[in-house]
Amino acid sequence: MLEKQKKTIVTLAIFVSAIILVGILIWRVAIHKPTPQFQTDFHNHEHSLPEPIAEAPTSYKPTLNDIIRAARTWRPVHSYWFGQKAPDFTLTDINGKKHSLSDYRGKNVLIVFWATWCRPCHSEVPHLIALRNIISEDNLAILAISYIAARPYETAETVKNFAKQNKINYTVFCADAGTMPSPFSRISAIPCSFFIDKQGKIKFATEGMLSLGEIKAILRAE
Repeated sequence: MLEKQKKTIVTLAIFVSAIILVGILIWRVAIHKPTPQFQTDFHNHEHSLPEPIAEAPTSYKPTLNDIIRAARTWRPVHSYWFGQKAPDFTLTDINGKKHSLSDYRGKNVLIVFWATWCRPCHSEVPHLIALRNIISEDNLAILAISYIAARPYETAETVKNFAKQNKINYTVFCADAGTMPSPFSRISAIPCSFFIDKQGKIKFATEGMLSLGEIKAILRAE
């Protein structure tokens, strides 16, 4: 009789332990959330629009580190140029007007490298159009540069047609990469954006698609 009671207790203990173990496993699975992985191949993968950074009071100025930590579809690049004077260049836009980067000294400049065949670039275009609508040219110049290429095919005509069809309201160029100074001639993935401050220095550079909220946050950041 005693032996039977011992077996019953042991069996009950095993059963209770099994229930506890299963409960722990279910709890761990429920709270586990995989860390998003940054996608580096911007040429071949279409990104869904990221959630824009929530609007903050105008007195709030996020740091670049805060913005970087929240990034999902882009990463900082060309960090060795941060704080350095941006090399000057002169390009003719798709409407035949010449522009020099030095012409914009005294205002912020956003330079975006893109292409008509780049899907993430397509996704970014509405954000840039909205940016142009809410920030005047007096305060921010938006220069979108696409490089001429045979493969994938890109010409001034394809760029001009794309800009017209999508009602792009900012300045667009189609240029030869060989005429541009470094770091602008060393773009390895697109979209790629350079933020130039009012003193003509490179404040920040990114690789990957930016949302309207992220662009505004970077412009405000110190």
